[in-house]
Amino acid sequence: MVEKYLLLTPGPLTTSEKVKQAMDFDYCTWDDDYKKITQSFRHSLLELAEVKEDEYTAVPIQGSGTYGVESVISSTISDDDTLLIAINGAYGQRISEMADVYGINHVDLVVDEREPITLEAVTEYLDKYPDITHFAMIHCETTTGILNPIEDIIPYVKEHGIVTIVDAMSSFGGIPIDVKNDKIDYLISSSNKCIQGVPGFSFVIARKESLESTKGMARTLSLDLYSQYIEMERNNGKWRFTSPTHVVHAFYEALKELNEEGGVKARNQRYQANQKHLATGMEELGFKVLIDEKWQSPIITSFIYPTADFDFHKFYQQLKSDGFVIYPGKISHVPTFRIGNIGEVYDEDITNLLQAIKEIIQ
Repeated sequence: MVEKYLLLTPGPLTTSEKVKQAMDFDYCTWDDDYKKITQSFRHSLLELAEVKEDEYTAVPIQGSGTYGVESVISSTISDDDTLLIAINGAYGQRISEMADVYGINHVDLVVDEREPITLEAVTEYLDKYPDITHFAMIHCETTTGILNPIEDIIPYVKEHGIVTIVDAMSSFGGIPIDVKNDKIDYLISSSNKCIQGVPGFSFVIARKESLESTKGMARTLSLDLYSQYIEMERNNGKWRFTSPTHVVHAFYEALKELNEEGGVKARNQRYQANQKHLATGMEELGFKVLIDEKWQSPIITSFIYPTADFDFHKFYQQLKSDGFVIYPGKISHVPTFRIGNIGEVYDEDITNLLQAIKEIIQ
């Protein structure tokens, strides 16, 4: 029997009791009440993005966040287009792998994982490759916890007539994003990140003008973003194929809780407070933060191993027995581990975590 523990990860994450309880109901995918729930959360997502329904739409896609990213990459870029991908971690690299699988023309702008994507680097590549038609980047790259400056980069790219794609998997709902003013055509996130639902579907907030021009471009059936959008528009929230009904209802509850907390700004403040408390406390215990504070996100924090013989597996197991689950590192240059700051996690939880770590290393 697995004991309950606090998930200090970038998603799946610790959810509230009400979100868990929301899954204790078996919905029919064809039922009008269920379709109303889908339509309701589609509308709520646009409100979170602060965009209007006449210009943007929200389209859920069954599967993990990667399915949502792949739906955009595989069904909105034609064989005649060229995609520029800004990469400073595993999730940017994953987009490159998707482009390879589908035979999509692409150029990779690769930056050290410990550094942010910069406007200067993007400008250099746009000048070097004038045939670029699409641009994709990660907002919060959870490989390290770095926060890339989309607000500087995306508007500049859009001014060049390029379609913009932002993987906001680990930031949307927890970090304010001005989708319209930032000139984002496609923003992708998922149910089990900062909105604090459970895993089961991703969603795309898409500029209608861009999405409606992609009819017939999809290279797969189930990941066809345009067809999913049309089906939901024509049939009042009906998913094309079987949807994760329990997850949808949990997400509906999670959106209500986000609103009750005070919206994205309030949640962002809690996440930031969690991260600062964590980083300060860990440094006092001898653990150095990997990312410069200027680029550090409030989502997840990477810590450098304190000594050459640090045994992460032993450390992980000891923390787990104390009721906390963290993440291993994901970069090759420096040995690190990561601790998430999001989910149903509060200041008291960080205090308890730091005390547990202090007792382990003494």
